[in-house]
Amino acid sequence: MTGFSVTSLHKASMDEELHVLAVDDNLIDLTTAENGLRALEYLGLGDPQQTESLTTNSVMKVNLIITDYCMPGMTGFELLKIVKQESSNLKEVPVVILSSENIPTRINKCLASGAQMFMQKPLKLSDVEKLKGHVLNCRS
Repeated sequence: MTGFSVTSLHKASMDEELHVLAVDDNLIDLTTAENGLRALEYLGLGDPQQTESLTTNSVMKVNLIITDYCMPGMTGFELLKIVKQESSNLKEVPVVILSSENIPTRINKCLASGAQMFMQKPLKLSDVEKLKGHVLNCRS
Protein backbone atom coordinates (compact mmCIF):
# COMPACT_ATOMS: atom_id res chain seq x y z
CA MET A 1 0.00 0.00 0.00
CA THR A 2 2.93 2.26 -0.61
CA GLY A 3 1.87 5.84 -1.30
CA PHE A 4 -1.60 5.39 0.23
CA SER A 5 -2.52 8.13 2.67
CA VAL A 6 -5.23 7.22 5.15
CA THR A 7 -5.76 10.88 5.99
CA SER A 8 -6.62 11.66 2.35
CA LEU A 9 -9.93 9.83 2.74
CA HIS A 10 -12.01 12.72 4.06
CA LYS A 11 -15.61 13.55 3.23
CA ALA A 12 -15.51 17.19 2.14
CA SER A 13 -19.25 17.79 2.47
CA MET A 14 -19.29 16.49 6.05
CA ASP A 15 -17.06 17.16 9.03
CA GLU A 16 -16.77 13.43 9.54
CA GLU A 17 -13.46 11.67 9.02
CA LEU A 18 -13.26 8.18 7.62
CA HIS A 19 -11.52 5.70 9.88
CA VAL A 20 -9.62 3.13 7.84
CA LEU A 21 -8.11 -0.07 9.22
CA ALA A 22 -5.30 -1.25 6.95
CA VAL A 23 -4.00 -4.81 7.45
CA ASP A 24 -0.77 -6.01 5.83
CA ASP A 25 2.05 -8.30 6.97
CA ASN A 26 4.65 -6.56 4.78
CA LEU A 27 6.59 -4.07 6.91
CA ILE A 28 6.98 -1.75 3.92
CA ASP A 29 3.23 -1.75 3.35
CA LEU A 30 2.25 -1.82 7.04
CA THR A 31 -0.11 0.94 8.14
CA THR A 32 -2.05 -0.28 11.16
CA ALA A 33 -2.28 -4.03 11.80
CA GLU A 34 0.33 -6.60 10.92
CA ASN A 35 -2.05 -9.54 10.48
CA GLY A 36 -5.68 -10.60 10.51
CA LEU A 37 -5.66 -11.70 14.14
CA ARG A 38 -4.37 -8.31 15.27
CA ALA A 39 -7.02 -6.62 13.10
CA LEU A 40 -9.71 -8.64 14.89
CA GLU A 41 -8.32 -7.36 18.20
CA TYR A 42 -8.52 -3.76 16.96
CA LEU A 43 -12.11 -4.40 15.91
CA GLY A 44 -13.06 -6.02 19.21
CA LEU A 45 -13.56 -9.45 17.59
CA GLY A 46 -10.42 -11.19 18.79
CA ASP A 47 -9.81 -13.69 21.57
CA PRO A 48 -12.03 -12.51 24.46
CA GLN A 49 -9.15 -12.75 26.95
CA GLN A 50 -6.92 -10.55 24.77
CA THR A 51 -9.72 -8.18 23.80
CA GLU A 52 -10.66 -7.60 27.46
CA SER A 53 -7.14 -6.29 28.06
CA LEU A 54 -7.66 -3.58 25.44
CA THR A 55 -9.11 -0.32 26.66
CA THR A 56 -12.43 0.76 25.20
CA ASN A 57 -10.60 3.45 23.22
CA SER A 58 -8.38 0.80 21.62
CA VAL A 59 -11.33 -0.93 19.94
CA MET A 60 -11.66 0.93 16.70
CA LYS A 61 -14.79 2.18 15.01
CA VAL A 62 -13.92 1.89 11.34
CA ASN A 63 -15.63 2.95 8.13
CA LEU A 64 -13.40 0.90 5.81
CA ILE A 65 -11.13 -2.14 6.10
CA ILE A 66 -8.32 -2.60 3.57
CA THR A 67 -6.52 -5.91 3.90
CA ASP A 68 -3.83 -7.83 2.10
CA TYR A 69 -4.98 -11.26 0.92
CA CYS A 70 -1.83 -13.28 1.72
CA MET A 71 -0.78 -13.03 5.36
CA PRO A 72 0.49 -15.58 7.88
CA GLY A 73 -1.92 -16.85 10.52
CA MET A 74 -5.07 -15.57 8.84
CA THR A 75 -5.62 -14.55 5.23
CA GLY A 76 -7.47 -11.42 4.22
CA PHE A 77 -10.22 -13.70 2.93
CA GLU A 78 -10.61 -15.29 6.37
CA LEU A 79 -10.73 -11.82 7.94
CA LEU A 80 -13.39 -10.81 5.39
CA LYS A 81 -15.52 -13.85 6.26
CA ILE A 82 -15.37 -13.10 10.00
CA VAL A 83 -16.24 -9.43 9.50
CA LYS A 84 -19.12 -10.19 7.11
CA GLN A 85 -20.54 -13.34 8.74
CA GLU A 86 -19.75 -13.16 12.45
CA SER A 87 -20.05 -9.48 13.34
CA SER A 88 -23.43 -7.80 13.24
CA ASN A 89 -21.74 -4.45 14.02
CA LEU A 90 -19.22 -4.63 11.16
CA LYS A 91 -20.91 -6.50 8.34
CA GLU A 92 -21.90 -3.23 6.61
CA VAL A 93 -18.31 -1.90 6.73
CA PRO A 94 -16.77 -2.06 3.23
CA VAL A 95 -13.79 -4.42 2.96
CA VAL A 96 -11.23 -4.00 0.17
CA ILE A 97 -8.86 -6.88 -0.54
CA LEU A 98 -5.39 -6.26 -1.97
CA SER A 99 -3.14 -8.84 -3.59
CA SER A 100 0.00 -8.85 -5.68
CA GLU A 101 -1.34 -11.94 -7.45
CA ASN A 102 -4.00 -11.68 -10.16
CA ILE A 103 -5.92 -14.93 -9.62
CA PRO A 104 -9.49 -14.73 -11.02
CA THR A 105 -10.89 -17.48 -8.75
CA ARG A 106 -9.50 -15.66 -5.68
CA ILE A 107 -10.94 -12.36 -6.85
CA ASN A 108 -14.38 -13.91 -7.53
CA LYS A 109 -14.38 -15.73 -4.18
CA CYS A 110 -13.64 -12.50 -2.27
CA LEU A 111 -16.25 -10.47 -4.15
CA ALA A 112 -18.87 -13.22 -3.72
CA SER A 113 -18.14 -13.26 0.03
CA GLY A 114 -18.79 -9.56 0.43
CA ALA A 115 -15.60 -7.71 -0.47
CA GLN A 116 -16.43 -4.25 -1.82
CA MET A 117 -13.41 -4.24 -4.15
CA PHE A 118 -10.38 -6.35 -5.04
CA MET A 119 -7.31 -4.37 -6.07
CA GLN A 120 -3.93 -5.48 -7.33
CA LYS A 121 -0.72 -4.36 -5.61
CA PRO A 122 1.24 -2.23 -5.96
CA LEU A 123 -1.46 0.41 -5.94
CA LYS A 124 -1.18 3.30 -8.35
CA LEU A 125 -2.48 6.80 -7.69
CA SER A 126 -5.42 6.07 -10.03
CA ASP A 127 -6.31 3.05 -7.84
CA VAL A 128 -6.34 5.21 -4.73
CA GLU A 129 -8.55 7.79 -6.45
CA LYS A 130 -10.92 5.02 -7.57
CA LEU A 131 -11.02 3.66 -4.03
CA LYS A 132 -11.55 7.11 -2.55
CA GLY A 133 -14.41 7.87 -4.96
CA HIS A 134 -16.02 4.49 -4.36
CA VAL A 135 -15.86 4.82 -0.56
CA LEU A 136 -17.21 8.36 -0.58
CA ASN A 137 -20.10 7.27 -2.85
CA CYS A 138 -20.95 4.42 -0.48
CA ARG A 139 -21.17 6.86 2.42
CA SER A 140 -23.44 9.43 0.77
